[in-house]
Formats: sequence, C-alpha cells, structure tokens
Amino acid sequence: MNDDEMLRQAIAHSRALTRRRFLRNAGLGAGLMAAGPAFLAACGDDSKDSGAGGDAGGGESETTTAKGSGSADNNDLYHANWTAYLDEESAGLWEKSSGKKLFYSEEFNDNNEYFAKISPELGQGNPIKPDIITPTFWMAGRLINLGWLEKLPVDRVPNAKNLVTSLVKPSWDPTGEYTLPWQSGMAGIAYNAKVTGREIKSIDDLLDPEFKGQIGMLTEMRDTLGLLALAQGIALDKPTFDGFAPVFDVLDKAVSDGQVRRFHGNDYMDDLSAGNFAMCFGWSGDVVQLSKDNPDVKFVIPESGGTLWSDTMVVPKGATQLDNAASWMDFCYDPVNAARIAAFVQFISPVQGVQDELRKMGGDAAVAADSPLLFPDETTSALLQSWGNLSEDEEAKFDARFAEITGN
Repeated sequence: MNDDEMLRQAIAHSRALTRRRFLRNAGLGAGLMAAGPAFLAACGDDSKDSGAGGDAGGGESETTTAKGSGSADNNDLYHANWTAYLDEESAGLWEKSSGKKLFYSEEFNDNNEYFAKISPELGQGNPIKPDIITPTFWMAGRLINLGWLEKLPVDRVPNAKNLVTSLVKPSWDPTGEYTLPWQSGMAGIAYNAKVTGREIKSIDDLLDPEFKGQIGMLTEMRDTLGLLALAQGIALDKPTFDGFAPVFDVLDKAVSDGQVRRFHGNDYMDDLSAGNFAMCFGWSGDVVQLSKDNPDVKFVIPESGGTLWSDTMVVPKGATQLDNAASWMDFCYDPVNAARIAAFVQFISPVQGVQDELRKMGGDAAVAADSPLLFPDETTSALLQSWGNLSEDEEAKFDARFAEITGN
C-alpha cells in the first residue's frame, strides 16, 4: 500500500467517528497530515477500543515493544502518551516552530501494562523507540530507581520557571533531574445519569446491588484502592499492606458478588457513554471531555474523597533526541500553549498563569478557568489525597493481592 492510500484509508475511517473520538484515536489532526504514514504507524487502532465490555486494548502501538535507537527518525521526536491528552493545534504549532515532526502515540492504557512492554528492552540496557514517555508519578519514581531514565536537559527548558512550585522537585523526583510534569488530575466516580436514573454521590452508590454487573473499576491499583480506602476513612499518605486489609476485603466482595463488570484502564469511555457501565472509577479530564458529546456522562468526587495524581514526562535511557525533547517541553510550559492544551484535555495544568490565559481565550476555555476540576478550590482540595511511597516489598504485596482479586 502506498503512502497516499494509507492516508486516504485513515481519513475514511475517521469519518465513522465523532471528532473527539478521532482526536483520541488518531492523536492529532494537523500532526497526522504533517507526519504522514510514519505518524499513522505510531497511532492506536480504533478496533481495539472497548465495545460491550470484556477485554479491550487502549489503542497501544506495537512500536513500543520494538527495539529502537531513539525516535522514528533522527530529526524527529516520538512522544508516547495517554488517550485524549493533547490537542492537534499545539502539535502543529510546535512542528511549525521547530521544523521537526512530532510522532505522537497513545500507547498508555495502564502504567503496569506499559511497564511490562518496555521492561524487556530497558532492563537489558537497550533503548526503546519513544524519546518521551508519560508515566504516572509513582511509576516515574520506579523508573528512576531502576536507572532506566536519562537526566533531563532542564537548562534547555527555560519555561520550566513557570511550573507550579509543588511540582518543581516533587517527592518522586526530589532532585528534579529526571521528570517534568505533563498534567495532574483526580480520580473519582464517572457515571451515566441516563442509566443510574439518579445523582451519584458516594462509594456506597457504586456498591449498591441495584447496579450489579454495571460497574467498572480501574486497573490502576492506587486509584481503585485509594477510592475504596477513603470511603473507609483510611488515609493514603502512609499506606501499608496490613492497613489496607479491609480495603482488599471490600474489593474482593465486590468482585465475588458480580458487582464489577470489568476492570479497565484508559479504555472505559466507550462503555460509559454507551451505558454498558452505569458508573465506574474514572479520571476527571477524560469525563469532562466525554460529557461534551454525551451530557448524561458526569464526574463526581465521592463524598469520602478522591485521589490526586500527576503524570510526568521522562526520557527513557538511551534516547538520543534530548534537544528535541527539551524544545517540546519548553513549548508546553509557555502559559499560552499550556492553556491551549488544558482547554482540550480538561486536566490540572502544571503551569502558572494558565487560568488567566484561559479567560483571555473566551468561550468554553473561559468557563474552564472557573472549574474546580481544573483549578481546585479549598473545598475540592480538601477532598483529595495522594498516595505516599511504598517500599519495593510493600509494592509487591499490594500488586500480588490486587492481581489475585482482579485477575489482571
């Protein structure tokens, strides 16, 4: 198949999708045209999206597991990220200003799943293809401890001065040498009001037998266990395996009773919108995006609290495109660019000045500037907790018990 035919088929396929779904699966509109077939090869396949439950991929790319020597081309940048996490305009503007192509791939569906893909190569000292990957904070800390990351050229990212103070040298990267934040967000309950027939407020609603077989929970252990723990009054700052025994009991019972339809990664949005899930654990920005197409879909922080997390940009060991990575990071930390990205992804930006820039943009962006999901007020912040660190031994115990219950 020639290049024109590949592009023609991709565009034809996109017509069967809503614009939001196309952006989510193809990644970037303008970037698609700029990068051509090489970009298409790195993008997720919509056929892997979930339908009526069951196992579903998150649009992962096989390129992740292949050995590489950095990016797909010596003059380009390859960024592996999560679903619906970048707008097309920003990608196109960076390409125009830098003269480089952004190979952007939505490969992340779950942190452990992605870790399993890259560990055979990085563990052997071999590079993988992406120049930037975007793990959640705790996984970034694990990669640092394993020695699988390059130090970032922070001196070539002058706009890093715009980062919010709490993310400059965070607990998972106390020297600030290995990670720079992408976005932050919160986990709570996403629900389809057309299916539930009522407002959802608590974990008790999620566990109500009325919704047996219509519930989704995240394969991200910290979010699922964290939400269940907070409902029992268990804090997340100093987690221990023994202290979480009651939480595992609740999870085990929910699975045994058939309350849970399936455990999911970033691939829950189709089931939620279609009504296959009455409700599920989900991430704030995803649900806000989805609600624009389906107003029945809503997000709520449970009365007992939600989890707060950050996703980070890191450079895998052996990646060679440090200059391009620095250029892209610097672009993203300009408040104007950061605001454009925030308006699309609807998560918490790590950049100071974004709220003012959103107001200047007007329209929906100005509305987002007053959203407590993007700019948590005191009331919202009081409901949020982040996980403390786990030792390797405790992590192994948590992972083993979680996998035993969930089958993942």
